[in-house]
Amino acid sequence: MRLDTTQALRLQQKLILAPRMIQSMEILQMPNLELQERLEQELENNPVLELKEKRGEEEPSRDETPEAADVPADPEFDDYADDAWEDGDSRPSRSRAELAEDSDRKQSAINNVPARTVSLQDHLLEQLSELDVPPEVEPAVRHLIANVKTSGYLPSLEEITEGGDRSFTVTELEAALPWLQQMDPAGVGARDLRECLLLQIGPETQHRELLRLLITQHWDDLQHNRLPQIQRRTGYDLATLTAALETLRHLNPRPGAQFEGGDNVHYVVPDLIVERTEDGDYTVRLTNDYIPEVRLSRRWVNRFKSRKGDATERDYMRKKIQAAQWIIDAIMQRRQTLEKVTRAIIERQRDFLDHGPEHIHPLKMQQIADQVGVHVTTVSRAVDEKWVQTPRGTFQLKRFFVGGTTTQEGEEVAYELIKQKMLDLVAAEDKANPLSDEELMAKLREAGYPVARRTVTKYRKLLRIPSSRQRRQWAVDSTPHSSAS
Repeated sequence: MRLDTTQALRLQQKLILAPRMIQSMEILQMPNLELQERLEQELENNPVLELKEKRGEEEPSRDETPEAADVPADPEFDDYADDAWEDGDSRPSRSRAELAEDSDRKQSAINNVPARTVSLQDHLLEQLSELDVPPEVEPAVRHLIANVKTSGYLPSLEEITEGGDRSFTVTELEAALPWLQQMDPAGVGARDLRECLLLQIGPETQHRELLRLLITQHWDDLQHNRLPQIQRRTGYDLATLTAALETLRHLNPRPGAQFEGGDNVHYVVPDLIVERTEDGDYTVRLTNDYIPEVRLSRRWVNRFKSRKGDATERDYMRKKIQAAQWIIDAIMQRRQTLEKVTRAIIERQRDFLDHGPEHIHPLKMQQIADQVGVHVTTVSRAVDEKWVQTPRGTFQLKRFFVGGTTTQEGEEVAYELIKQKMLDLVAAEDKANPLSDEELMAKLREAGYPVARRTVTKYRKLLRIPSSRQRRQWAVDSTPHSSAS
């Protein structure tokens, strides 16, 4: 086999993204809180970038900055914004009143920090100290508590034998389990829903014996609302069964729900605010209160332009100044893009703001991209994880992009309206003879919404509407019913 080298020309297309373009796309996609963290990190890593003092006055424009003409020109620095900085050494003196106001603001912030929420494990451990648990069983109880999920359920005992300081046998955990399951909240420590409900049935629970019978022996019929079959098998009439089911509905299927969230509660901070003006129009503005205002350090830029330092130092300064200018430009471009995209969305969805969510129109990102004059991926990045505060409430920007269909009259209608129509039909149906998916499809088509049956089933599940069998309410007869505890 012969090996040799040759030269050949090949024509091909490649998409090469410059680092500056990649950074700009990343900055655009960030919500305000992530951008704040990014800027704080850049301020730590780049000495050329500094925090701009808020002096209550507008920054001078690039053409109006007087210092720009006094700085000698440097060919290496022609690509940078000469006036995107101010004198970093001249800090305005602050009065005693301003310092006191800052101190009061910080103290108020400290006073309003929420206290740490008690977790489910903490709540259970507090009860453990009050129980007379045998010393040889207590380590296994603590091990079970450590493995309780936030919902209040336990995995299977075989799964949690290992962990902690030592291993436990299934027998040891079974002996410790009753101590856990007698704790508050009722139902904690259950391995499945049936066990959870059984743990919540106490001596004071109405129809307790019937409930235990339904959960242990007729669970499948209960889930599918087959009350006539349960009636024939148990001998209880529908009136008693209905009363027992009403009691069952008041039991808690997630005993740890009151402890869920806790320290992981996420607060929505809107990235944009839409306000209604006196003339009925809408204005859009960004919430930049949490985003640090940054600028180039004049001291570093002057040192670079004065050609001081050796080649290594000048190369370091050039890269840092370039990185700082890139991020300043990316923030400015992000602000402009977000405002343009949001204004275009509000213009298309004005009926949503004027009359409510039920008046939303079908809207695609491509339509906004064409209107703003950007690529559709830019719109996708701009609205990703962004929240907007409107007179109708706070929504994700993606909320305004919905699909739709065309009615028999040729009018475009959003799928949200079809879902709302389904909710109205289910709410008005005869509960003794609820509408099937086929009947819902027929009624929607009568209303002018041509949807398929599979679409109706899909929307029903998305809206968490039970099937027609599960929604049916059985008529209660007047036959004397058997007594139940």
